[in-house]
Amino acid sequence: MLAFEKFPKKTPDNPFVPEETKFERPTPIDKEIELDPKRYIMSKTDPKGIIEYGNEYFVEISGYRESELVGKPHNIIRHPDMPKVVFKLLWDRIQNRKNIFAIVKNLSKSGRYYWVVTDFDVKVNKATNEIVGYFAYRRSAPKHAVKEIEKIYAKLVEIEKEGGVKASEKYFTGFLEEQGKTYDQYIDDITENTGFVKMWFKAMKKFFSHSDSDRHHSSLSF
Repeated sequence: MLAFEKFPKKTPDNPFVPEETKFERPTPIDKEIELDPKRYIMSKTDPKGIIEYGNEYFVEISGYRESELVGKPHNIIRHPDMPKVVFKLLWDRIQNRKNIFAIVKNLSKSGRYYWVVTDFDVKVNKATNEIVGYFAYRRSAPKHAVKEIEKIYAKLVEIEKEGGVKASEKYFTGFLEEQGKTYDQYIDDITENTGFVKMWFKAMKKFFSHSDSDRHHSSLSF
């Protein structure tokens, strides 16, 4: 079943209010899409999170046609099991031109879900020093990392239903303090984000940075 939805209002986890966009939100079903660990998902958005490009695997896994994705907010694939505080943290980081590594549960058009680890690349216009967009690189999330993060995500979603994003943010901060880790250290530990994984994401950024500048060495600096 599909639910008709307008573009969401401005919230802490979505600080932008682009012009009104409508899209159909699928009803989640408890069935996972197993990602190919040898393939990657890549998407490109403008500064407001509107999709400008998605690679072939992104289109395939999302279940949408390319024409259905381009021009839509990236949260068209957001799963309701994802706590809003994670996206608040994400936006806080990338708007300040800092990277963030995240584990995300996404929602396909069919209602099925898939787990990814995501890394970001902030693109800046060198002439104006303004952010002109974001690249996101994703690959399948390790099963042990998903098992670990699902528990805290479920707790955060539950807290948000009762007390909102601020309450879940305080809880998450307390959880990390108890672990004696920063957010980055915690995510790195459960995803084993060292060695090969870091090299892979670094290679993706380098490749697309070069290939994109070859295609767009105009004022966009993409």
